[in-house]
Amino acid sequence: MYPKYCYTFLLMFVITLSQGQNTRLFNHNTIGWYNYFGTIKLNSKFGLHTEYQFRRNNLITDWQQSLLRVGLNYQLHSRVQLRLGYAWIETFPYGDIPLNSMGKDFTEHRLFQMVTITDKINRLDLSHRFMLEQRWVGRYSEASLSSEDEFPFMNRLRYMFRIQVPLKGKEILNHTPYLVFYDEIFAGFGQNVNENIFDQNRVALLFGYRLNESVRIEGGYLNQILQLGREVNNQNVFQNNNGIIVSAVVQFL
Repeated sequence: MYPKYCYTFLLMFVITLSQGQNTRLFNHNTIGWYNYFGTIKLNSKFGLHTEYQFRRNNLITDWQQSLLRVGLNYQLHSRVQLRLGYAWIETFPYGDIPLNSMGKDFTEHRLFQMVTITDKINRLDLSHRFMLEQRWVGRYSEASLSSEDEFPFMNRLRYMFRIQVPLKGKEILNHTPYLVFYDEIFAGFGQNVNENIFDQNRVALLFGYRLNESVRIEGGYLNQILQLGREVNNQNVFQNNNGIIVSAVVQFL
């Protein structure tokens, strides 16, 4: 009797799973992200954040996205930093299924508020980053338009967990190599968020090297899973993008 019910349940589970897969469309892109992050220290409490991300498809040959971000830092505590800022993003029609349904590039203006909490456990440096974004994403009401005429408002919440460990010694000092792992999840909420309440997830495994107190270099593997905010042929579309990420992190003391 029990095996019969088990087989029935298993069959129903397999059918449900296959139906769920049939409602999804997957697309893959090979990406290369090349980043600069800079901090200008104003005093013991305040600093300016500057950032530019040069995101490419097919590793380097085609545009994926251009992102410029600036912000004001406030050191609330030795382990708690606050940031308020603005970002300008240009997204291009990359891959087989572009983010914009008309295959056009579009501009996004974004305000953000961020809290970063750091901790240390033995040799491990840990951080938790919480970010709230208010986004105005460009949209075309007609395919004949050459520029966006609508900027609907959307909210998004992000959380990133990052862990890094030195490959020699107990701390990341000058001329120290280290390893980094991070995972960041994005969730859209509120008005104008369509299919992609789960917006995306990013996982990276990096090798880093601290040259001195002012400069660190990091590079390695990045995987980005991104859900489009629209359906194609009544299917939810997911991008599974992976490739390399290289970053220069500069502290102007």
